[in-house]
Amino acid sequence: MDDLWRWRVLPLLVLIASSLVLYLRSNPKKSVTECSLFRHDHYWITSKRVVTPRGVIEGAVEVKEGKIASVIETDNQKGWASGEKVVDFGEAVIMPGLIDIHVHLDEPGRVEWEGFSSGTKAAAAGGITTLVDMPLNNFPSTISEETLRMKVEATQGKIYVDVGFWGGLVPENAYNITMLDGLLHAGALGLKSFMCPSGINDFPMTNITHIKEGLHVLAKYKRPLLVHAEVVLDHETDEGVGGSPNPWSYATYLKTRPTSWEEAAIRNLQEAIKDTRTGGPAEGAHVHIVHLSDAKASLDLIKDLKQKGQNGGSVSVETCPHYLAFAAEQIEDGNTRFKCSPPIREAANREKLWEALLEEHIDMLSSDHSPSVPELKLFDEGDFLRAWGGISSLQYVLPITWTYGHKYGVTFNQIATWWSERPAKLAGQKYKGAIVVGNDADFAVWEPEMEFVLDDNYKTYHKHPNNSPYMGMKLSGKVGATFVRGNLVFSEGTHASAACGAPILAQY
Repeated sequence: MDDLWRWRVLPLLVLIASSLVLYLRSNPKKSVTECSLFRHDHYWITSKRVVTPRGVIEGAVEVKEGKIASVIETDNQKGWASGEKVVDFGEAVIMPGLIDIHVHLDEPGRVEWEGFSSGTKAAAAGGITTLVDMPLNNFPSTISEETLRMKVEATQGKIYVDVGFWGGLVPENAYNITMLDGLLHAGALGLKSFMCPSGINDFPMTNITHIKEGLHVLAKYKRPLLVHAEVVLDHETDEGVGGSPNPWSYATYLKTRPTSWEEAAIRNLQEAIKDTRTGGPAEGAHVHIVHLSDAKASLDLIKDLKQKGQNGGSVSVETCPHYLAFAAEQIEDGNTRFKCSPPIREAANREKLWEALLEEHIDMLSSDHSPSVPELKLFDEGDFLRAWGGISSLQYVLPITWTYGHKYGVTFNQIATWWSERPAKLAGQKYKGAIVVGNDADFAVWEPEMEFVLDDNYKTYHKHPNNSPYMGMKLSGKVGATFVRGNLVFSEGTHASAACGAPILAQY
């Protein structure tokens, strides 16, 4: 398959080289590769597998000035290119670029954990063309207009893909309408809150009253509230692990965050979600439950909320690839790479998550890429109770979804729905998420049949690859090229020399 891929990409590389020469002759003071490895404002890309909302077609996509100008089926049409540049990707899949709505890039303040440059390079290498950054793990947390502006300023000259921002809902701003208005007017795409301790000192947890207040403000902006739905049940905190817990055992950690915490949080959210219905005080707001782990009672409650929401309430839910790929029984003692919250649960629960995703009870996927410095993972100690929780995964989510979804018959269009279409809608990005005329020319080009191993020979771009539980795995579905608003930002292991992604700020 490697030889076949090189054969398909060779014409593109030749075209790039010739374009470089021509451009440099006419623009001697500028670098052709500032934003793109393929410097053309008007061109076509073709493949026998182009993923569109109406299905997979043998087709061609016309790109003009960063937008999709036309999409055609090519098997029975001639002369469609009109002399413009054409890049033929053969049988590689051309899909709308992935949109990851749950990423921690930790800048400013904790760039040693991850940063905009390394994180967005990883995103581009993984076919992700847009991501939305979470308001915590950076310092200070993004809870005000001022801190959002600090976040946006930190992106300058560093982002290889487009980046939006969630603001934080915390007790400090929940009752301060002026503060929340400032944050949302400044461009936050929505708000995020924790119903349990977040682990970050300047991002404290919210109660249901705070959440209701936040929803009332969000309603006029028609933007979502994302909720980490776990509530600490005090009577279960100590009883679950017993008298002398073994901190090296994953089973010990799993008992400290039982499914009842997720269930309790979602039960608490029921009343707030009622406020979002037609005629309610938060009509027009939307509640999105992040990284669902429990596929039993918690999922049943969400199904019920969605059913009732057909009368006007608005709720959605995501899960993450690590909950779909791993099972608690398989996690070795001391391997703290697998620690996250909510935790990875048993194999039977994993099967139910897949079932719910395929039946559309779960709406979308996100990475919840949550990196840290390796020291915080306590690899030498292997202590699950003290190690920092978070899965490093940003670059791998497309091949993971494809590899583990293969046995369930997952289709290209389902992946586009989970990773592009619905995340775009949640984040309010009406010109992203699908290969249709008028949308941004954001594409992931990948080879579903190509297998590779995440070993030392595989180039990984996020800052601490050894933190990831996916290292050492054999996957299928290698990303070969990524286009962001028409710019070829990544191709066969090479990034554009300049980071020309754009910050995304909501308009009101």
